[in-house]
Order: sequence, then C-alpha cells, then structure tokens
Amino acid sequence: MIRNPVLPGCHPDPSILRVGDDYYLATSTFEWYPGVRVHHSRDLVNWRPLGGILTDRRLLDLSGVPDSGGVWAPDLTYADGLFHLVYGVMDNYAFGFKDIANYLITAPSVEGPWSDPVPLAGRGFDAALFHDEDRTYLLSMVFDSRPGHGFGGIELRPLDGGEPRMILGNRHVTEGPHLYRVGGWYYLMVAEGGTGYDHGITVLRARTLEGPYEPDPAGPMLTSRHDPDLELQKAGHGCLVQTRDGNWYVSHLAARPYGRRGRCVLGRETAIQGVEWVDGWPRVAGGVPAVEVAVPALPPHPWPASDPGWSTLRRPASPDWLKEQNGSMTIRGGQSPYGLRSPSLAGRPVTAKRCRFASTVVFETDSVHQSAGITAYYNSRNWYHLALTADGLVLTGSDRGVRTVHFTAEPASRLGVEFDGPALRFTCDGRTIPAELDATVLSDENADEIADGQVRAFGFTGAFVGLWVQDLAGEGCQATFHDITYDAL
Repeated sequence: MIRNPVLPGCHPDPSILRVGDDYYLATSTFEWYPGVRVHHSRDLVNWRPLGGILTDRRLLDLSGVPDSGGVWAPDLTYADGLFHLVYGVMDNYAFGFKDIANYLITAPSVEGPWSDPVPLAGRGFDAALFHDEDRTYLLSMVFDSRPGHGFGGIELRPLDGGEPRMILGNRHVTEGPHLYRVGGWYYLMVAEGGTGYDHGITVLRARTLEGPYEPDPAGPMLTSRHDPDLELQKAGHGCLVQTRDGNWYVSHLAARPYGRRGRCVLGRETAIQGVEWVDGWPRVAGGVPAVEVAVPALPPHPWPASDPGWSTLRRPASPDWLKEQNGSMTIRGGQSPYGLRSPSLAGRPVTAKRCRFASTVVFETDSVHQSAGITAYYNSRNWYHLALTADGLVLTGSDRGVRTVHFTAEPASRLGVEFDGPALRFTCDGRTIPAELDATVLSDENADEIADGQVRAFGFTGAFVGLWVQDLAGEGCQATFHDITYDAL
C-alpha cells in the first residue's frame, strides 16, 4: 500500500515521471539549496532521496530572494534520451507583481551533469513542458500585474519559437498546468482555488491542442475543500504518471493541519492517489485524497536507509563556510536572521507532528555579535533559536519579526528541540527548558502576511530544524556540531 504522504514535510508541487521501471518525484525548494529535490522509486511506495538538482550558483542564484520565493513548481520530463527540467525562480511575489524567471536545463541522467540554464519566454509561473509527437511546447499560467487583474489563464507556446496562445482563461486561481495526450484527446490538468484549503485539481479536455478545453462534468478530479475532517487537506497541484502495465496515478500536494482546518507546521507534502478512467476522464475515487492507496501491479522495492542530506538557506553549501566530516559539521558564521544573502543555516524539514532534533555544540565567544546553536525555523521572521552567546545560553523566538527572549542560563553543550504537536520544547544537557512554546508560529498560515488585500509574504515551506551560526560583525567565528540526531516519533 502507498501510505500518504509519501514525502512528508516540505515537499510541495510534486512533478512525477516514469522512465522505464524508475519513478522520479521532483519538488519545490523555495529559498533552500540544493534546488529541486528529487526522490526515486521502483514501486511508488518506497522513495529514496537523490539530493537536489540545482546545487550551485551556475544553476541557481537565491541571494536576496524573499521568504517562500526562489524555486517554485519545477517540472521534470523525459524526451529524446534527455531529462528536461523547467523551473522558475521567484524574486518577488508581493504587492501585485510576480518577478519570476523561468529556465530549462537538460541532462542524460537525472543525476546529471546538467546543462547551463536556458532562459524561457513567458509571463508567469508554474511553467511546464509538453512533448507532443512532433514538437515540444511550453505551458505556464499568465500573471497580469495591472491593478485589478492577476491570474490570467494558461498559455501555450512552441518551445522552438512561435506565437503564444491562450488555451484556457482564468477560472478560479488557475495555475499549475500539465498536458497529456491519451486516446485521441488532449487533457489539461490544472490547479485551482489557491494553494490553501480551497485547493483542488481540475481536468479539462479537447480534441485539438489549442482547444477549446471543456472541464470534466463530474467536477474536480481531487480536492479536500468540501470536507474539513479529511486527514489530508489542501489537496491539489497534480501530475499524472502511467505504469508500464497501464495503471495511472496522480501525485499531488497535501497538508496535515493541527486541528480542524488549523495551522500546518509540516507545510505542504507529497501524496499519490490511484486514478481510474471513467467515460474518458481520469478520476480519483470520490474525488478526495486517501491516506492508503493500493498498488496492485508493482512488486515491492524497498531501499536501504539513506540520509536525506542537508538543505542550506539562500546559499549553496561550500567549504568556505560549511564542512562535514565523519558525521560532524563545522559552520562559519553568517548574517542575522533577517539577512537574505549569506545566512549560515543548515536545516532539514520537520516530517512528523512529533519529532526530536539534537546536537552537541562546541562554541565559545565573548562577542555580542556572535551566536551558535540549534533552531526550529520557518523563515526569516518566524523562528526559535537556542544558542550559545556571550551572555550564556539564550533561547530567543521571533513571531512575525517580533523577538522575545524566552530563557537564559549558563552555557550547555548538548542542545535539543522536541515537537509535540502544537507544543515545542527545547532541552539543554538533557534537561527540559521551562518554556513551552507555540510550534504553530512555524506554520504556513502564520507566515502568510496579507494586508489591505495586498500580499506581503507567503508561507509555503513548512517548518525546519537545523544548525545556525551568526557572525554579525564578520569576525570569523565558527562552531562545530557533533552527534547530530533527528527522530520522527
């Protein structure tokens, strides 16, 4: 059985692909390196991490991108012996504008080497390729920045040049397009309703590539919007895949809130549903996401346990500031929590409502500009940091940019944090710090900031845990972290 989510924690906007007997899932990574993380499976049940595709600034520059900006909705396809990756880099999404650049890279293997990025024409985000029998096309939603406009529909243009055509007008925040040709029909799959609790997947079809496209009369292929008691909420942004023996599945994002339509600390995760063709339409049973899904035709293929690897914030891991050796990590300090260019933070997504993270920290300082420790982190404005400082051990939190000192003590060496649903607790040398904190500060909903109808900040990533060193005066401090552990409970 597939047990959803198949990729827990921050793994949204999944693009699924089969090449031979191998399945690949590529997901959004936003302001974190490496960009576009990929997972590999042979049975759609067991997935192993392959790391990220965009590993350096040749392929991706995240310097200065806003929180939940950066890499949005990658599209991974395969044609003519090459993997094709289309990805967008969002430099700004606020105040009615979307400053995004879309790129295409190719490689003979999903593990590279990848070509230099080729800029793509287009007016919006969620760009994807459609490889037709004789030509490849670029799809994307169109964003209109004029006041009172916004989402403009879905555009199709030949990749090798030619005039773009609007093949679908905006219906209800229409985005995330994918095209498929099956049985003499062109099927257009789109995400609609926004990426929150009204999210969903709609399928439309046409006899010709340029339409007109008519929606499935049965309604959305998949949504949670009508049932707040479903375990998987916010279901949407889908991508189809067919097995060798003709069975169909759809990958999609979903979320597991704390409480009924509550806050989502784990962010948007990847799930997979079975698809049946009914009256010429691809449909999910009941139109709602299931936690368990049967995989009748694929033999089990588990993988040996493997480390998912670290993500680094806004700059790629490089020896000038981060070194790993024998399970330990040495980090040279970087910018303040609100700096958007060179922070020194290595993190991992929180993947379970109950989990623990800990590390032994070796660090001494007498400078008020330096600190090193562990963090429970959402973005530059929402985080907790238990750190060794010139004032001893200090636990600080930031809630939408408002900082609060929650605890101070003498220095300690073993620092830890535990998520227990909406409660968050830190530890030092095995003792629980007497400050029970609100884990939902680290949620998509708390990170969203919309004022007077204008978007100021989005929350798309879910919570992370990690190692964080700050050196605000550039004095050259570094900290070493030993015996780093993360356990989902």
